[in-house]
Amino acid sequence: MTAMRKNISEKACLIALARNSLEKPAADASLEELAELTRSAGGAVVKKVLQTRVPDAAFYIGRGLVDKLKEEFQGNNVDLVVFDDPLSPAQQRNLEEAFGVKVIDRSALLLDIFALHARTAAAKMQVELAQLEYTLPRLAGAWGHFSRQYGGIGTKGPGETQLETDRRRVRKKIAYLKKDIERLGLQRETQRKARQDMFKVALIGYTNAGKSTLFNRLTKAEVEVADMLFTTLDSTSRMMSSGYPEKIIFTDTVGFIKKLPHQLVASFKSTLEEATYANLLLKVVDYSDPDFREKITQTDRILSEIGAHNLDSLVIYNKLDRADEEAIRHEDDKGGFYLSALTGEGIEPHREELSGRVKLFLVQLPKV
Repeated sequence: MTAMRKNISEKACLIALARNSLEKPAADASLEELAELTRSAGGAVVKKVLQTRVPDAAFYIGRGLVDKLKEEFQGNNVDLVVFDDPLSPAQQRNLEEAFGVKVIDRSALLLDIFALHARTAAAKMQVELAQLEYTLPRLAGAWGHFSRQYGGIGTKGPGETQLETDRRRVRKKIAYLKKDIERLGLQRETQRKARQDMFKVALIGYTNAGKSTLFNRLTKAEVEVADMLFTTLDSTSRMMSSGYPEKIIFTDTVGFIKKLPHQLVASFKSTLEEATYANLLLKVVDYSDPDFREKITQTDRILSEIGAHNLDSLVIYNKLDRADEEAIRHEDDKGGFYLSALTGEGIEPHREELSGRVKLFLVQLPKV
C-alpha cells in the first residue's frame, strides 16, 4: 500500500495573476508553461486559475478568491498550490494557513525540478546552493510560523536560538559550496585554455528546444534526451571532426526559461559561462512551437545577463518534422537554418556553414 502511494502524483492547482487585461495573454501562456513544469516535477494539474488584479500584500491573490478556493480544497481534491510568480515568505505562510495545503511558487518548483534532474556532482552542488539561498530568507518565517502554531512559554527563546543556529549552518554551507563551485570553474578555465586553437560552438536556447538531440546528431554523442523540461543541467563538451575539415568543440548547455529564479542563474553561472567563451552560439529554437519568437526573446535576455549577447550567433529553427507545413518563413528569418535534429533533415547546409566558419577562424589564428 505504501509503495503505491509513492507513485500517486500530487494534485496541483496552479494560480497566476495578470495586472490588467493587456497582460492576460502573456499570463495565460506562462500558466500553460507552469502546467508543463508541474508535470515535469511529477504533479498532476487538476485546476488552473488566472485572476486579473494587482497583487495583494498578504495573500498575493484577492481575499475573495482565497475563500472560494479554501472551500474547494476541503474536498481533498488538491494537495498542492503553485503560484506562477514569486511569493514572499509571509504570503506563502498566510496562504498555507488559509488553504490547509502546501503552497509553493515557480521558483521553488524550478528548484525541485533541477534537483530531480541533477546527475553530476557539479550540478548537484549548484542546485543545492540555489536551494539554500532560496531558503535562507525564509528561515525566520518558518520559526515565526512555529511560534504561532504552538505559542506560549518555551517557544520564543529557543526558537530564536535555533533560528540563529540554522542561519549560521546555512551560511557556512553556502560559503563551502561557493568555494567548491569556484574550484570547478577554475578546472573549466584550464580546459578552455587547452582548446584555444579550436573552434568552439555552444548550443543555447529555451529548455526542450532539442539542443541535446542536435548535439548528439553533430557529435555522435549519447547525451540523455527526453521530451521534458531540463533534461540537461550540465554543460557537456565533445570534439567533432567527422564531416568537418578541422576539429570543432561543441558544448550543450542548460536550457533557459521565463522567470528563471536569480538563485539558479547565479548558481549555474559557471556552467552558463561556457557559452561566453564560444566562437559561435547556435540559438536552438523549437520551430513547431507557436510561441517560438517569444522564446528567442527570452533566450536573448538571459544571454544579456551572462554577458554573451554580443557573440556571433546563428538561429537554428529545429523540429521541422513537427512544424506546420503552412508555416511562413518571414524575411527576417533568412539568416537561420531550418532543420530536424531528430531526422537529420536540413542538417547538411548547416554543416557546410560551420565548416566555412571554421576555415575563416583558422586563417585568423596567430601564426606560432
